[in-house]
Amino acid sequence: TCSFSCSPKGFPKLKNDTFLRAARGEETEHTPVWCMRQAGRYLPEFRETRAAQDFFATCRSPKLCCELTLQPLRRFPLDAAIIFSDILVVPQALGMEVVMVPGKGPTFTEPLKEVEDLLKLRQKVDVTAELGYVFQAITLTRHSLEGRVPLIGFSGAPWTLMSYMIEGGGSSTMAKAKSWLYRHPEASHQLLRLLADVITDYLVGQVAAGAQALQLFESHAGHLGPEQFQDFALPYIRDIAQAVKSKLKEEALPLVPMIIFAKDAHYALRDLAHAGYEVVGLDWTIQPQEARAQTGKDVTLQGNLDPCALYAPKEKIGELVKKMLEAFGTQRYIANLGHGLYPDMNPEHVGAFVEAVHAHSRHINKH
Repeated sequence: TCSFSCSPKGFPKLKNDTFLRAARGEETEHTPVWCMRQAGRYLPEFRETRAAQDFFATCRSPKLCCELTLQPLRRFPLDAAIIFSDILVVPQALGMEVVMVPGKGPTFTEPLKEVEDLLKLRQKVDVTAELGYVFQAITLTRHSLEGRVPLIGFSGAPWTLMSYMIEGGGSSTMAKAKSWLYRHPEASHQLLRLLADVITDYLVGQVAAGAQALQLFESHAGHLGPEQFQDFALPYIRDIAQAVKSKLKEEALPLVPMIIFAKDAHYALRDLAHAGYEVVGLDWTIQPQEARAQTGKDVTLQGNLDPCALYAPKEKIGELVKKMLEAFGTQRYIANLGHGLYPDMNPEHVGAFVEAVHAHSRHINKH
């Protein structure tokens, strides 16, 4: 591993670019596969590494993030790595305190309650000062990967982050956050704009640090109806793609493929396909054929096996993967789950999923 002084320019040559080729719509010999939350609690070695550490302290340690990012790749022939981090580092960069409460999950000590609370947020964020630890983790991991597979950087999308900042944690209804959209539309847009600007700088910084693709997680899209999504989510999703690309050009950085994953936003698939992203991620509640029909030929699709399918016996996982590949087609497609891995999943079943994607897609491509 290298010290942080080494320049990001000296990265090892990439040996397996299948994921990047698929993302750009180029032909691939096999369908690439990775899993959301592939670095996670379902791995005993992850639990061991994380045992003594506070969650966000782990996120702030480039060395630990690097180790956790690499763990799944030591076990499975995945086609991409995704940096170990959390979407809530962005609200932290805005000055909010978030703690990880065992059994409850991430919790904001002082969520936004009134419009006036927006004044407490940093209005100008220096992402290198506030989130430099993520950039260091990316650079270190990119070197430590030794070119094995590409490294994906990510961020939460504005509406998803806003909902956490107002709810103060997870919520089944998002009623507090949604009430802002109805009661305080101007203040909501002000907050979403602030978030979009920080996210843009954050994503550009990740590419400068060595990220080779970017995923934007609009995990709470499903709480919005089509109209609210059109008003409060989609414009910022579009803006981020456009702003990131123009800043990458300005700074002579690589134009990396971008993925949008808006969970449960079926009603917006057509719009998402034209939002400026090379890849549209899908959750498991949409039919592959339906998704292709809605998104057209110019984007790559990613997804969308029900994560709970991994509880099935291994042969059954193989059958489900085969069916999924036949439905999506093996090209312009990146295999993934429709959401992240769950902590009680058997790593061997994750391995069976990855191997099935490779085996069946190669077989389909040959015949």
